Amino acid sequence: MLATPAFADDPHAMHMQHAQHGHGDAAAAAIGEPGDDAQATRTVDVDMRDTMRFSPATLTVRRGDTVRFVVTNNGKVRHEMTLGTAASLAEHAKMMQQMPGMMHAEPNAVTVDPGQRKTLVWHFTQPGTVDFACLEPGHFEAGMRGVINVR
Repeated sequence: MLATPAFADDPHAMHMQHAQHGHGDAAAAAIGEPGDDAQATRTVDVDMRDTMRFSPATLTVRRGDTVRFVVTNNGKVRHEMTLGTAASLAEHAKMMQQMPGMMHAEPNAVTVDPGQRKTLVWHFTQPGTVDFACLEPGHFEAGMRGVINVR
């Protein structure tokens, strides 16, 4: 009898394993950690549109801030906001091209259908930059990305 996990044929489950093991703890720590909504020190409204842009596309937070991102999709197609390093987002965008329709359940991402709003709470633990992007197929490549400067 094979001892393979039941989800071995599920591409997203395979991706989840890759995401957990492929980028290393240092990269994960560099972007921070999921935040507790009750501890949020700031709320930032993020607008997503079919022009393949986020508004704001650049913001600055302080190290230690827990930010509540209220992410609204004002477009007619699905968008998402995924936090990561520039390298991990570029790699993930390539994977999304190969697996269109894949939904995200990671704590560093929200997928938002047209006309909907979702909340993403993130605790910024390290100074530096945290990138964010829409990884729906073609959106990253069209420039739908931004940067958070952590001071």
